[in-house]
Amino acid sequence: MENTNDSQLKTTLWECADILRGKMDANEYKDYVLGLLFYKYLSDKLLNDSAKLLDESGLGLAEMQKKYEEYYSNPDFVQELKNEIGFVLDPKLTFQSLMDDINANEFQLGTLAKAFNEIEGFSDNFANVFDDVDLNSKKLGNTENAQNKVISDLMKKLDEVDLLDYSTDALGDAYEYMLGQFASETGKKAGEFYTPKAVANLMANIVMLGHEDKEGLQVYDPACGSGSLLLDIAKYSHKKETIHYWGQELNASTYNLAKMNMMIHDISIEHQHLHNGDTLDADWPTEEETDFDCVVMNPPYSQPWSCEPGFLNDPRFSSFDVLAPKSKADYAFLLHGYYHLKKDGTMGIVLPHGVLFRGAAEGKIRQKLIDDGSIYAVIGLPANLFYNTTIPTIIMILKKDRGDMSRDILFIDASQDFEKGKNQNKLTDDNIKAILDLYKGRKDVEKKSHLASYDEIVKNGYNLNIPRYVDTFDAPEPIDIASVNAEMKSINAEIKENSKSLVESLSQLTSSDEKLTKDIQELMEILKED
Repeated sequence: MENTNDSQLKTTLWECADILRGKMDANEYKDYVLGLLFYKYLSDKLLNDSAKLLDESGLGLAEMQKKYEEYYSNPDFVQELKNEIGFVLDPKLTFQSLMDDINANEFQLGTLAKAFNEIEGFSDNFANVFDDVDLNSKKLGNTENAQNKVISDLMKKLDEVDLLDYSTDALGDAYEYMLGQFASETGKKAGEFYTPKAVANLMANIVMLGHEDKEGLQVYDPACGSGSLLLDIAKYSHKKETIHYWGQELNASTYNLAKMNMMIHDISIEHQHLHNGDTLDADWPTEEETDFDCVVMNPPYSQPWSCEPGFLNDPRFSSFDVLAPKSKADYAFLLHGYYHLKKDGTMGIVLPHGVLFRGAAEGKIRQKLIDDGSIYAVIGLPANLFYNTTIPTIIMILKKDRGDMSRDILFIDASQDFEKGKNQNKLTDDNIKAILDLYKGRKDVEKKSHLASYDEIVKNGYNLNIPRYVDTFDAPEPIDIASVNAEMKSINAEIKENSKSLVESLSQLTSSDEKLTKDIQELMEILKED
């Protein structure tokens, strides 16, 4: 029976961080916690699936371990299991077996390292996935015994959770929760791997409109981080088991997080297409699927890139005749994603406001996108939503073929719609619903949205700065002069009365101090004048 207490799962997992907190910063200890969580997930899944193959349901992990040890010598069983889940482990290298070693005070880090190596060797999907779990780090302790103890304590805490008690969705949510918690602790470094959940949900919901029932949906994130944006798309699909996920990530550590995230969400190996590479270098994918139903991106903002002249001949950029400036790759990311979008697809990308109004090469790219009717909507978000920047950002929605030849653009100002948090502002469910309603309505709503015609945009010099189109200015209340005069008369009368009372009080004072007496007399004269 599945455990429904997801909060307990999240709490226990987060307590794992307490074991490492103080020994290293959050950007480092997240790798140990998430890496070992992933190892336990794979190991427990292996034992559970082996029990299913043997028609032995209802067993606990200890009993599953014994059955697995018993049948591991059978090559047919091992091959069938390998075909089922993509890997097997020596029975001595399972999480359960290592817990037996820990409880018998026989645990050695070398055995855990062997387990990692065995998993990594099975396929590209597992290759190097544990690279960032440094079992010999001096931050764990200065001696091997000290290092053993820290990792043992961490595994003991993880062992408190029976992952098999939870649904795939619950485990996936817990992993995402951990990513969010680590992002909060790592601050600006979190921009490498995490998009806030509310923003991810909003963008995924928008790009999925009209694609909810599509079988074999192809989705792509060219700067995928830990894969959260991609995985959120499944929430809005009625055929989520058929979705193919494509993602590219430059940072190898973050790429490994994405692979773990996919597997913990139980995405089949055949539906995962992740690539460790530079989106702003050679194009990818090329030989595989190149056009996608949905493209989502939260790339690094205004990042430098090579801007080599040869890119003018690259199909991703060639039709625009100019390249994004060397100092700001925002439009390079955008054009890469747009190039890979199907004609009837939808793309959502998070960008800084500067892309809406900056001139030179960016202005030329923006003009062509507008002339082609490619920009469908611009949504202004609140400031301080992201861990890596406090600046307000936008979501730009792009389409290749609207079907009606229109070139209007919907502008939404949601910059004031948020819940203030301790470190970051948050979009609430109500905030997200309000934005979605405005997006679907695609009409003018006072101080919230404006559907700008192509001609209006041209008259504005192709400047898409949101305040040009959505007037959020609140005029001050008109001043009632008569009321102000009456209030001032009342205040003056009160001042005179108080001055009179004070003079009477001061006149009763006596003192042998001549200077003090003189000062009191002067004060009384001043008050009488008023």
